[in-house]
Formats: sequence, structure tokens, C-alpha cells
Amino acid sequence: MLEREPFTVCMLEKLMWIAAFMLVGARHDGCTVGEVESQHTEEVRALIEEMIAGLTATQQEVAFDEGTVARLMSYARAVAHFPTAVKELEWRNGFFYDISSAQTAAGKPDPFPTHTTWLKEVGAV
Repeated sequence: MLEREPFTVCMLEKLMWIAAFMLVGARHDGCTVGEVESQHTEEVRALIEEMIAGLTATQQEVAFDEGTVARLMSYARAVAHFPTAVKELEWRNGFFYDISSAQTAAGKPDPFPTHTTWLKEVGAV
């Protein structure tokens, strides 16, 4: 059983993984997770790094270690055959979009500007 903070970090890592890989894949005709990892590496890395920075800035007591991006990329290789699509928006990408919406409504900058732009680009919001 994990303490609250380590559990929250693990939960957010999994959420970042599914949101980032599915969104980048959707931008590229629904390619597989493996194709996102191998062919769109910089794009997905940049999105994950944006998510880490945004979560760190907006969520109290959340700290990700330096191995987060590498772990998420490694997991993608383990499930390379999975298809990608932005779905279950409310529970996946919607988590990040809701934070963005709240921040911008409060007159603050969007902590996930690329994520927001790409969600609009693929027609998810």
C-alpha cells in the first residue's frame, strides 16, 4: 500500500501516459502506441514534459522524478501494438483540459497549451 503522495504520482504518470500517447497517435491517423514511441518520439516526449511541468505547477505536493519520461516511453514499447484514439475524454485527457479551462478562466496561463491545441486539432473538444 502506497502513501498518498507516491500513489498520486503513480496515478498521474499512468494518466499522462494514456493521454499523451492517445493524443499524439490521434494526430497521426490513429497509429499504434509503438509508432508513436518510435516515429513521433519528440512530439510525445514534449507533451509528457509539458504535462509534468503543468501538473507540478498546479497540483500541490506532486513531484515527478527524472525517470518519469523514460518509464513512460518504456511502457509504450511493452504495449506497442495498442491502437490509439482520444476516447473517454472525461477520465483521460479531460483531466488536463479541465485544469487548463479552470486556469484560463481565472486569467492564468494554460499549463498545457500544446495539449489543449492538439485536442482542438483532433476535434476532441
